[in-house]
Amino acid sequence: MNVCVLYSGGKDSNLALLKAHEEFEVSCLVTLSPKSEESSIFHYPNTELVKLQAESLGIPLIMETCSDDEESSLKALYNALRKAKELYSVEGVVTGAIRSTYQATRFQRICDDLELWCFNPLWLRDEISILNEALERGFEIIFVRVAGLDRSMLGKRLNEEIVQKFAKMRSYLNPAGEGGEYETLVLNMPLFKKRIKILEFEIIGGEFDATLIVKRAELV
Repeated sequence: MNVCVLYSGGKDSNLALLKAHEEFEVSCLVTLSPKSEESSIFHYPNTELVKLQAESLGIPLIMETCSDDEESSLKALYNALRKAKELYSVEGVVTGAIRSTYQATRFQRICDDLELWCFNPLWLRDEISILNEALERGFEIIFVRVAGLDRSMLGKRLNEEIVQKFAKMRSYLNPAGEGGEYETLVLNMPLFKKRIKILEFEIIGGEFDATLIVKRAELV
C-alpha cells in the first residue's frame, strides 16, 4: 500500500514514519506549517527544517502553509492530502497521534472525505514506552519548545534520565508532550542518510514558555 506520512519533524511523526516504512511504501511526507505556536492542531517550531529531513530521508515532501485557526488548518490539510493522492497515488495517511481525539477525529474526517485509510501506529500507546522506543532505536531528539517546562530544556537531547523524570511527572504532565507541554526536533533516526547539524539558533520567550528557533542548519 502506498501511504503518506503527516510529518512535523518531531519524535512522534518520525517514529510513525519508521513504523510505516516497515509495513508500507511511503510515497511522500506531508507537512503543514502554521504561522505561530498558537496553532491548535499542527507543530510550529522549525517546520522549515522538514525540507532538510526530507532530503536526508530521500522522500518527496508536500508542504502547505496555514493560519493558526482550525478552519484554515484543516483546509490546508485537505489540499495537501489531495495533492498526495493525485501526485503519488497514496491510499492511506499515517499520523503520529497518540491520545489526542481532537486531532484524530479531524484527521479521520478529512481522510474519509478523500477516501483515504488513516493509520495511527502510536494510538493509545503508553507515552513512556514511546519515548523509550525512540531512544532504543537510535533517535537523536532535542527539545525546541516548552510551555510549562523550564526553558533550560531547550536544545537538550532526550535521554533516559529525562524520560524517568517525565514518568514521575505524569500525574500533571503528558510525558509525550501531546498536550503542548513541549515539542521536539529529530536530528537523526535510522532512516536518515545524513544527520542534521544545527549551526545557529536563538531562544525566544519567557522562563516557562519559550521556543528554540534554528536559524541555520546543514546535513552532515
